[in-house]
Amino acid sequence: MNTHEMLERVRAGTISVEEAEGYLRREPFEEMGFAKLDSHRGTRSGFPEVVYCSGKSDSHLVRIYKKLYENEGEVLGTRASLHQYEIVKEVLPQVQYDELSRILKVEKEGKLRTGKIAVCTAGTADIPVAEEAAQTAEYFGAYVERIYDVGVSGLHRLLARLDVIQSANCVVAVAGMEGALASVLGGLVSNPVIAVPTSVGYGASMNGLSALLTMINSCANGIAVVNIDNGFGAGYMATQINRLGVRGKGEE
Repeated sequence: MNTHEMLERVRAGTISVEEAEGYLRREPFEEMGFAKLDSHRGTRSGFPEVVYCSGKSDSHLVRIYKKLYENEGEVLGTRASLHQYEIVKEVLPQVQYDELSRILKVEKEGKLRTGKIAVCTAGTADIPVAEEAAQTAEYFGAYVERIYDVGVSGLHRLLARLDVIQSANCVVAVAGMEGALASVLGGLVSNPVIAVPTSVGYGASMNGLSALLTMINSCANGIAVVNIDNGFGAGYMATQINRLGVRGKGEE
């Protein structure tokens, strides 16, 4: 529960002033011995702490998910395995797992999704990274349009959806190989483009390094680049931009 939600509950009378005071007296993090959960991150940044699942031990992961769910009523995790889904499901039966994006989440029902983010991929092999971006943005309250398989080898496919892309507050361009999609989009839209290089491609693509260098060296303006395969980082930043766009348009 973040501070705004807590104050709304006090106003609605669902929690007492004393309960709210107890919440505010808590430390800004929760010591778990092996981890320090940043319980005030949502208050500071507008985004609660997210779990990077890969590499965590089973017991640590389960305890982190359980505690974050108790605190926030929902949890988002990235780079999770099927095994991790199964062990978390034992304590949180409502947890959902998407094998494509590897996102493991418990999400509140009835979320309002506002604004618009366009998530585009060059090819279908880029979709796992794109889904990580799209589902991250949706979890944090953004409306997402998915526009997949519109790479430069068939530019007409991209142009056919240009009206949707141009109406978005932010565009995420996910591409491997030579990574040209971001430059093309950067020259077609007025709002920011977040470029996500992927490790898709043959030998000289160097596991995404070629796409990364292309995107960093783009001659198109308005392009920011995240790390190779970092769909989460793109989805997070796109949500920040989308929120500014929604605020500027006076949407709710």
